[in-house]
Amino acid sequence: MKGWGQKLELLTGLLLQEVTMASLHEQRFTEEKPLLRGQDAEMENSDTFLPAVDTDWKEHDIETPYGLLHVVLRGSARGSRPALLTYHDVGLNHKLCFNTLFNSEEMQEITKHFVVCHVDAPGQQSGASQFPQGYQYPSMDQLAAMLPSVVQHFGFKYVIGIGVGAGAYVLAKFALIFPDLVEGLVLINVDPNAKGWIDWAASKLSGLTSTLSDMVLSHLFSQEELANNMELVQSYRQQIASTVNQFNLQLFWSMYNSRRDLEMNRPGSAPNAKTLRCPVMLVVGDNAPAEDGVVECNSKLDPTTTTFLKMADSGGLPQVTQPGKLTEAFKYFLQGMGYVAYLKDRRLSGGSVPSASMTRLARSRTASLTSASSVDGNRPRACTHSESSEAMGQINHTMEVSC
Repeated sequence: MKGWGQKLELLTGLLLQEVTMASLHEQRFTEEKPLLRGQDAEMENSDTFLPAVDTDWKEHDIETPYGLLHVVLRGSARGSRPALLTYHDVGLNHKLCFNTLFNSEEMQEITKHFVVCHVDAPGQQSGASQFPQGYQYPSMDQLAAMLPSVVQHFGFKYVIGIGVGAGAYVLAKFALIFPDLVEGLVLINVDPNAKGWIDWAASKLSGLTSTLSDMVLSHLFSQEELANNMELVQSYRQQIASTVNQFNLQLFWSMYNSRRDLEMNRPGSAPNAKTLRCPVMLVVGDNAPAEDGVVECNSKLDPTTTTFLKMADSGGLPQVTQPGKLTEAFKYFLQGMGYVAYLKDRRLSGGSVPSASMTRLARSRTASLTSASSVDGNRPRACTHSESSEAMGQINHTMEVSC
């Protein structure tokens, strides 16, 4: 009986050891970051973009010099592949601002070839804890200075930024301070100017007579949209009130309205003029409250590396109301930067168009784009699907999207 007892004790111990090791193995597996297919030594230096195996989004809180930054990531950095880094507008977070665009089938055909990194401004993510009374919210310059910590944390070599409103301002400032980390920018509804005294006084008066939600909605939507597109406006009113902490939002709103000029000048317009060095696509709806600001920004950028896209029949949130057409514009923007997307276009009737491949061309990062408001005033030739399919593999420097 004593021998059977020893055997039983030994068997029980072995079983407990196996269960423990299985548990540890499962824990290690769930903590692994999503990898891209083909990550061997040969692919480490390859410029071929392959789809991500794990499409799940991973949440991270990144330590920065100015506090924690909430980031949502899909994929992992490998080699020289850039990341698509987004920054949302004030009043929103990455979900409210970008879900419609990034969940569209056309955009997913592009983004599956990249690491995608959504950044939430401090305290703006869903479920964020309220900042304590007296908390000093980071300035717009400090928000931009937080982003290198994100780039370093994930091992990105450089990023292609997509920003809306306040997020576009932050990304533009980031590119001015850290130009070597930014390969390209898509700036939607960007305003490069500080608020003037009249705007500041009007904002203060509005704060006495309007709620925070009303002021934010007036920033996001035009007066025509507020009056005529009640379903969309009401939907965003409810989501902003329920998903974004209102105290934290007030801090971000106040800091955005206290922003300084971006201090950019078109090359040659002033001594030692400083402007964005990377290719830029400016986007604004033809019925957007930010239209004047985007036009002003275009006048401060290098026309040889800037594309200005004004979307017809689009209001203050073109990434929400016109995701398909914005995706098409983004695809041609990537082509102009040296990325050619062999993507399946469902509007083509019979021709076979290869898909699931995106190749980085061996070309300089200083490739030129033709500005839609160039000095000579010539309107760029429209880039059609037939042209892109017939001349597959060539770079298109012009872009026009008819909405």
